[in-house]
Amino acid sequence: MTYCLGILLPGGLVLAADSRSNAGVDQVTRVHKLALISKPGERVLAICSAGNLATTQSVVTSLKESLGSGDLQHDLYAARTMFDAANILGGKLRDVIDHDGRYVQPYGDASASFLLGGQIAGESPRLFEIYSAGNFIEASDRKCFLQIGETKYGKPILDRALNMRLPLDGATKLALLSFDATIRSNLSVGMPIDLLRYQTDSFAFHDYATLDEDNAYWRELRDRYADGLRDVLNNLPLPPQSWDR
Repeated sequence: MTYCLGILLPGGLVLAADSRSNAGVDQVTRVHKLALISKPGERVLAICSAGNLATTQSVVTSLKESLGSGDLQHDLYAARTMFDAANILGGKLRDVIDHDGRYVQPYGDASASFLLGGQIAGESPRLFEIYSAGNFIEASDRKCFLQIGETKYGKPILDRALNMRLPLDGATKLALLSFDATIRSNLSVGMPIDLLRYQTDSFAFHDYATLDEDNAYWRELRDRYADGLRDVLNNLPLPPQSWDR
């Protein structure tokens, strides 16, 4: 299982992915699920992946090998907009599943999904979720975050606290707390976390990090959040001895 999260704000983007791949209780490995593609000063694209690992790696590797080819159907460097880039990613996903799906089916599910975030010169940062069918949706000011994989544990804190007025640092804190909730509740999602903060119009990946269990900020954040939750609980009013009817 996987957990990937993308957040779109006026100030930029936050994208994060866990690193655990689980093909059985004795086949747990660490893999990269956040791929970065850039032309400094012109475009930056970040791709988070979930689902069948062979499918996701084939899609990302094929897209990287097509960079600079000039092929409008496959070259992310040739995409005029992020919408075009989402179409290219969705099309490549269809191609891979069409090619491999029938062979994989007797052994498992070949499906996959992606988050695509980034910015191409001439437009603002954008964020898309690409489904296994190759179609996609786009984040907006009314729905400024998208998730794939194991989404249910990390969603409540985002629903409560995330809004378009937050700065990137505030959104990054919420993103990591969303991962903390997911990792605590699902053993198939695990460290390290690959984390990207992208500032609007920077057109470069200056702020990328990999956080493991021993990262000082990660440990302080989750410990202080847990202590704060306990303090809030202790200060909430007690339930009445009898309920009004």
